[in-house]
Amino acid sequence: MTDKILGRFISWTLILIISVTSIFFFILNVTVWLLTVLIDRRLVILHQLTCFWASFYTYIMPTWRIKIEGRKNVKRGACYMIVCNHQSQLDILVNFRLYVHFKFVSKAEIFKVPFIGWNMYLNRYIRLVRGEKSKVDRMMKDCEKALDGGSSVFFFPEGTRSKDGNIKDFKPGSFILAKKKEVPILPIVLNGTSDALPKYTMKTAGVHRIRVRVLPEIPFEKLKDLSVEETTELVRNTMIEGLASLKADMQEG
Repeated sequence: MTDKILGRFISWTLILIISVTSIFFFILNVTVWLLTVLIDRRLVILHQLTCFWASFYTYIMPTWRIKIEGRKNVKRGACYMIVCNHQSQLDILVNFRLYVHFKFVSKAEIFKVPFIGWNMYLNRYIRLVRGEKSKVDRMMKDCEKALDGGSSVFFFPEGTRSKDGNIKDFKPGSFILAKKKEVPILPIVLNGTSDALPKYTMKTAGVHRIRVRVLPEIPFEKLKDLSVEETTELVRNTMIEGLASLKADMQEG
């Protein structure tokens, strides 16, 4: 009972902190945007500040123990198609802790969230409206524009969160873009977020270990002679193997 009460207290405290600090961070980000938008074409500075904003909540959460691995696999200044498995709404927060420059592809509903969603507009992150072909085409064109401008693009290729933590089938959009724009693919696997922040609730009793591992990039030269379907399967199998290895390492401590 004590753990449950403590968990609820931590949850509501975090929600209150997010509500209050989002106002401060948004004002700060608008100020930075106004000062840098004319000289920072890709909005790198604004994105780095957004990375800190997102990461701040994971830094202060006492029950989330997050470890980032494989940073050396990210080449400075490279333009990637970044793909990651999807277990929880917490996934994007922990990926922001990489402090890698990218344009995040997110469902349109998130852009409507006060302050947080407005900041996504400022960063020129990319809206996805599911089920409408014209809107999906618009999203693909926005991704192409970001890649042409030298910004990596971040996708969850499963589309929705996995219910059991295993990697589901991938949608082809990110791989169509990688082949068309001839960019390498940077796969990321994570584990533990579904326990830390399950759907429709927040578990805060006990400690939740979360691991994010950046796998070696898959260069375009390895993909250029493959079909989109073969590329999708190659990346998915690579990430399945990477996730299995990550889970095994977590079990060993």
